[in-house]
Amino acid sequence: MNTERPSRTQLDRNDWIEGAIDVLADQGVAGLRVEVLAKNFGVTKGSFYWHFKDRQDLLDAVVEVWKEGRLRDIEKQTTAASGKELEQIHHVIDVYSAVRNRKGISIELAVRDWARHDAKVNAVVEAVDAYRLECTRKLFVQLGFPDDEARARSILVFAYVFGHSLMAYDRANPKVPEFKRWIAERITGR
Repeated sequence: MNTERPSRTQLDRNDWIEGAIDVLADQGVAGLRVEVLAKNFGVTKGSFYWHFKDRQDLLDAVVEVWKEGRLRDIEKQTTAASGKELEQIHHVIDVYSAVRNRKGISIELAVRDWARHDAKVNAVVEAVDAYRLECTRKLFVQLGFPDDEARARSILVFAYVFGHSLMAYDRANPKVPEFKRWIAERITGR
């Protein structure tokens, strides 16, 4: 993946974070080096140090941006008007199991791989996952499911959508939407 960006007179902190996220998606956390980012931007490392204390400061910012973005997206996707909870759960399943851009999936996988080796990042991933499950659990409870069953169905939702996004199969098959609908009906019990 080419993460080079056009050289600009002045980069801001967000430019560096976005550039780091691109490298993370392509090379994982091991590839996130100040020299690589500076070269991609066509600037010196001094520009980096204008915005960040050190590499760890950048890594902390990358995790925070990922977390904030995920939480915003989860909130958006799991908010339902009263009486529309079932439709919202079907929407969640449809949106998260859709053919998504490869960069988004690559970022998700890179952050989760990073979390396997970094307790701080792991805590962030666990918090995001807990929020995902809690928001979906609430939708199931509002549909009348007992709390334990709502929790189990929430796990099913995300086990399906994450598994679905990782699988390689013929997504162009005309029956895929029918299969997704069938699976969603089994997960929701409706």
